[in-house]
Amino acid sequence: MIPGLLLDLAVGFTIGLTLGLLGGGGSILTVPALVYLAGLSPAAAVTTSLAIVGTNSLIGATIHGRQGRLNWRVALVFGGAGMVVAYLAAGLSRLFTPSALLVAFATLMAVIGGLMISGKTRSAKADPDRPPNWPITLAAGAGVGLLTGILGVGGGFLIVPALVMLVGLPMQEAVGTSLLVIAANSLAGLLGHLGGEMPDLMLLIVFGAAGVFGIGGGTWLAQRVPAARLQQGFAVFVLGIAAFLLFDNLPKLLA
Repeated sequence: MIPGLLLDLAVGFTIGLTLGLLGGGGSILTVPALVYLAGLSPAAAVTTSLAIVGTNSLIGATIHGRQGRLNWRVALVFGGAGMVVAYLAAGLSRLFTPSALLVAFATLMAVIGGLMISGKTRSAKADPDRPPNWPITLAAGAGVGLLTGILGVGGGFLIVPALVMLVGLPMQEAVGTSLLVIAANSLAGLLGHLGGEMPDLMLLIVFGAAGVFGIGGGTWLAQRVPAARLQQGFAVFVLGIAAFLLFDNLPKLLA
């Protein structure tokens, strides 16, 4: 019992740390952890993941906002579009095989990670006085919301690159803004999934409590890591997750 609890706490802390530092990645860690370590069914893992990641992201967004690293207007437009689409898309996952969805998702992640690690972004040189391209912001938010609703993920590993490359936010501001968008998308996705299996309340408490401490550590580190280094680290993280998803799901799709 105790070793299992300690493992849950460690995973919860890691999820919070990733969210606070990188503005994403929590869901892609949470769902596998809940399935493989906690023994939940995939359906229950999705709803529990949305609740855990949404709660932690809201806490992280609050911390970043107090430190001036959150663009409220972009979060409202990007997150508003994502919430609507995430809620409407929650039932679409039944139309596709999980392997097909994850392979397509991993391919997109690999492309985004490659663009970020090559430096073909505007994050370090973004003009803070330049207004965002609102149609692109709206479309990008809707696209991320679609993936959130179908896959049950907050989408931070897509939100941050979208905010950097398409909207033009600096990397550290994109991290804080991403957390608020994740919280909104997670809430909408959770509401859309509540007709199925309910979240596991005990795991929600354990993962959530540990995640709060991780969020605090991650936001502290985000203040001290240079934007260019943070962007490169995020790109490596995204590429690693993409490689894992392809390795795990491509053979199933081709079988």
